[in-house]
Amino acid sequence: MMTLFVKACHVFSLAILVAFSGCTKDPQANRNRNIALAKTESAQLTYTLPPHKTNGTISVERALEHRRSHRQFQNRDISAEQLSQILWAAYGITGSTNDPSTRGGLRTTPSAGALYPLEIYVVVGNVAGIEVGVYKYVSQEHKLTRTIDKDIRSELATAAANQTAVRSAPVTVVYSAVFSRIEERYGKRGLDRYVFMEIGHSAQNVYLQAETLGLGTCAIGAFDDDKVSQLLRLPEGEHPFYLMPIGYYD
Repeated sequence: MMTLFVKACHVFSLAILVAFSGCTKDPQANRNRNIALAKTESAQLTYTLPPHKTNGTISVERALEHRRSHRQFQNRDISAEQLSQILWAAYGITGSTNDPSTRGGLRTTPSAGALYPLEIYVVVGNVAGIEVGVYKYVSQEHKLTRTIDKDIRSELATAAANQTAVRSAPVTVVYSAVFSRIEERYGKRGLDRYVFMEIGHSAQNVYLQAETLGLGTCAIGAFDDDKVSQLLRLPEGEHPFYLMPIGYYD
């Protein structure tokens, strides 16, 4: 009789423990896990991007096999999670270092002397949860900071020899470079070779990451440098090099 009583008490206690655990979970903590995008409005509109992932459903080999350039895009938005993943693949932080010249740490893209001369901008037209405009990608904090508060896709397409891919894609990644970061150490060779090598490395990352996400892109180098610089309001000493419209393709 005593044994049955002890067992009954044990089962009852366990039931109470389970019920109590379920009731005392922090609902705010659960909600926070589902927040994909944090928006901050101060002097500049800033979005903290969703965390990137380091595992996917498509292998590198498969992405390489299926990678193609796509120039026709559907009238369909992409998600903040997809944009986050693409930007991390392009120039995201992957390791820490005490060297201040890296400006935040080692990245997904190899760089001569780890000097990272590139800057990445995002022309947003149709990304779920993100207002239209031009944003600068801040690798160190995995954030977007808005620099222009309007949709410039049409003007950018005009500056890029009227290529419809730039006008129709929901988002275009724009690469620019700050030569001074690499010129002091590597001189003319750094300007003539290393910067361009780095852009190629990063752009291929974007190609492959887009493929794993079911998206397409096309690297575009045909545009009017001065017009693109003016449209993006690039600072003195910063030069545009690549446009990569990204979206769901036909």
